[in-house]
Amino acid sequence: MAGQHHEVLIVGGGNAGVSLAARLHRYGVKDVAVVEPREHHLYQPLFSHIAGGRAKESEAIRSQHSVMPRGVEWIQDSVTDVDPALNRISLASGGQLGFGHLVVCPGLQLDWDKIPGLTEAVHAPSGASHYEFSLAVKAWTLLRGLTSGTAVFTMPSGPIKCGGAAQKPMYLACDYWREQGVLQDIRVVMVQPYPTVFGVPGVDDELNRKIAEYGIELRLDSELVSVDAAAQTARIRQSTTGSTEDLRYDVLNAVPPQSAPDWLKGTELPAPDDSGGFVEVDPRTLRHVRFPNIWSLGDAAGTTNSKSGGALRNQTKVLAKNLVAARTAKPLPAKYDGYSVCPFTVSRSTVVFAEFDDQYRPMPSIPKVPTWKESRASWVVDRDIFPQVYWNLILKGRA
Repeated sequence: MAGQHHEVLIVGGGNAGVSLAARLHRYGVKDVAVVEPREHHLYQPLFSHIAGGRAKESEAIRSQHSVMPRGVEWIQDSVTDVDPALNRISLASGGQLGFGHLVVCPGLQLDWDKIPGLTEAVHAPSGASHYEFSLAVKAWTLLRGLTSGTAVFTMPSGPIKCGGAAQKPMYLACDYWREQGVLQDIRVVMVQPYPTVFGVPGVDDELNRKIAEYGIELRLDSELVSVDAAAQTARIRQSTTGSTEDLRYDVLNAVPPQSAPDWLKGTELPAPDDSGGFVEVDPRTLRHVRFPNIWSLGDAAGTTNSKSGGALRNQTKVLAKNLVAARTAKPLPAKYDGYSVCPFTVSRSTVVFAEFDDQYRPMPSIPKVPTWKESRASWVVDRDIFPQVYWNLILKGRA
């Protein structure tokens, strides 16, 4: 590939990369290429439903080839480095690619090893994680089979993909256990690293109401710090006091810490003081603050919003319009407003729909409508409509 050059080169073929490539092509950018090593494309919002027994594994996966937009070149390889001065990237295969504009959106990596014992625990008979596609089905097998004992659900601190998703299988499981008449025999513990259950006014009230309804023990300002898989014991540390608690579990569903990919951390693209490795962009225009022909969106971008598919959908539109303008040195016309969304599946048929800005202030799509109230209609939107919109419109740059 030495000497190969593309007007727009996109690193990452997930939601961000594919939907942006499709939109840019629709906007008239003809030379667009996506670098993505994986054979399969995953719809991550369904992982929670799979882990809660409300979706099938097959609904969340397609071949990468089938979702790649027509007219966009797919380069099946991995990026190892970016050279902003020479406008080129290095590939794991040994090749190099030049670019006119580069968009970096490789997503996040799951840092299992940052919590001692966690890797062993989620692959042991009593552990799982719905943040890993291969473990989501296992999570439902474990939760469905539990009739008594202790179930522990954990969320890490720091930026992660859709933070609210850490809680979703817990509510789905509690509702299932209630239907089966065993909820009263199961101790449910949710470990949450922040001072409130989520942080958005109104949404917290609804979630706390469901937590009380199911009898969940909520550990605020607390985090999983180690796991002993053989003893089925999770060690929890309370951040304000520093005290620790050992919880013996029958089922553990853990969300791992996350960060930008290691190769990205080693480039010049993150801010010098950013240990997470996120691309240093203007959070409104999504353009790199030091390299004007480099852009980023999605989970690996150093933006201030909560990372989610809903945030990404808005970012895609902003970045596409701005990149098209930048090609001809025009002023950037669009700004991302920090919007994000998290649909909480609080039962097997209802959702609390949280829409908020980058300050965690409510930001409903329909003004004056309390979308954060538990609703059957929101369930239909999240479970039935959104997946179809994703496969048929978002990935084609039309939503």
